[in-house]
Amino acid sequence: MTTQPLRIGILGLIHDHVWDHLPQLQHSQNAELVAAFDTNQPLRERVESEYGCPTYASVKELFASHELDGVYIFSSNQEGADLALQALNHGLPVMIEKPMAASLAQAEQMLETARAQELCLMVNWPFAWWPQMQHAVNAALAGELGTLWQVKYRAAHAGPKELGCSDYFCEWLFDPDRNGGGAMMDYCCYGCVLASCLMGAPASILASGGAYRAEPLGVEDNAIIVMNYPDGMATAEGSWSQVGKLTAYATAIYGSQGTYIVEPQKKGRLMLATADQSEGVEVKVQCPVLSLQTATEHFAHCVRTGETPWALCAPETSLEAQRILEAGMQQLHRR
Repeated sequence: MTTQPLRIGILGLIHDHVWDHLPQLQHSQNAELVAAFDTNQPLRERVESEYGCPTYASVKELFASHELDGVYIFSSNQEGADLALQALNHGLPVMIEKPMAASLAQAEQMLETARAQELCLMVNWPFAWWPQMQHAVNAALAGELGTLWQVKYRAAHAGPKELGCSDYFCEWLFDPDRNGGGAMMDYCCYGCVLASCLMGAPASILASGGAYRAEPLGVEDNAIIVMNYPDGMATAEGSWSQVGKLTAYATAIYGSQGTYIVEPQKKGRLMLATADQSEGVEVKVQCPVLSLQTATEHFAHCVRTGETPWALCAPETSLEAQRILEAGMQQLHRR
């Protein structure tokens, strides 16, 4: 197994999350940025200036110019899936930003191709690297809360532009074809993947949402998906119009023997309530091993060892979330 840093190419710069991952590559001993592709010259110039790497306006030109060990994809949901297929068919492992694709058909084709090529396909979920989220998910899967009967997640902010998202990002977020929807696709996806990871495929779903902002964005700006299970339920909420941060990015996991509340971001707490400690106590969470600290370190580990990505980032989990999202969007369109 090679100890040389993985040579990573970036495909797409129009998803703003890319600017969180480039510093990871810059500081990692296990992966390095080799080249980047995007059709927008200002974004190429920014990467060249800040990271000193060559950039290309053509994926084929990048592939022809560099030997790579893997690619990161930060494009629109629709175009990102196409880029993933190009990379997989070129023999390259892929890390793609959540949710996975703009449609279920695209997601299914990605997983089918990765399996056929025997390549790593990892879907990055930003909350997957919160230590308290990792602890809660692993403990819940191990049965420490008893039988799970409900999972809740709410992702919310005042809106992409209000949050400071770039024009490149907003342009495709507000395009139902390139995004696959609006707030439902962008933000309900988190609750869907969490429920898929912890409770599996739902028996049925119920979705609702609409455009409730004073100035509509052309897509739904608020949505909720209720997932029904034989012995429980889960909810995924997404909002692009919430004032303030109260309840935003809050996670609740309910079991027959206890309840977890997962506070957001890497410094958030993990709280546990039981019959004996009904008010809840903080669970002390250990710092994860290096391979679980960032998406870059985890992808490098999986590519090198052949291990599958951990539960939240496994493509099978994201495929199930994509199936739920597509059913939700179909219900929304019928309203």
